[in-house]
Amino acid sequence: MPNKGVKEVVVKEITEKLQNAQSAILVDYRGLNVEEVTEFRSIARKVSVDYKVYKNTMMRFAAKETGNDGMLEYLFGPTAVAFSNEDPVAAAKIVTEFAKKHKAMEIKGGMVGGKAINEQGVRDLAELPPKEVLIAQVLGGFNAPIAGFVGVLQANLSGLARVLSQVKEQKEATA
Repeated sequence: MPNKGVKEVVVKEITEKLQNAQSAILVDYRGLNVEEVTEFRSIARKVSVDYKVYKNTMMRFAAKETGNDGMLEYLFGPTAVAFSNEDPVAAAKIVTEFAKKHKAMEIKGGMVGGKAINEQGVRDLAELPPKEVLIAQVLGGFNAPIAGFVGVLQANLSGLARVLSQVKEQKEATA
């Protein structure tokens, strides 16, 4: 059994990970074999997600220390955590996809932006489009009114040109 100093170091490590994480997804990994866990770790590394197994007591101390008390209800039984520091959706996406293919992995819940989410919240988060797509949609939303305004201006200008052309034709006809 590790001594108090080692436990403090582990709690500090978890605390730092929770503070730096955009999201942390908790899973029950019981039933996964070594090959499947290795496959998941490889997938996680590719999208900058850190997958770790910690003792629940250590996770509880770190969760309390960082103000993530909402995670406490998910810290029971075998628990692994997928931390995502860059993209808040990345960990939820890979965990959800992996859990669909490997029924042994069960999603418990997690944390996004300091707020606890349940299993359904993780699944909903995984359904969000990638960050780049969301940005493009927002920018497209900004662009639509501008494009409409330009269309109105063009329509008014072409209408004015037609009116002026008809006035010219009328004056030529009467002259």
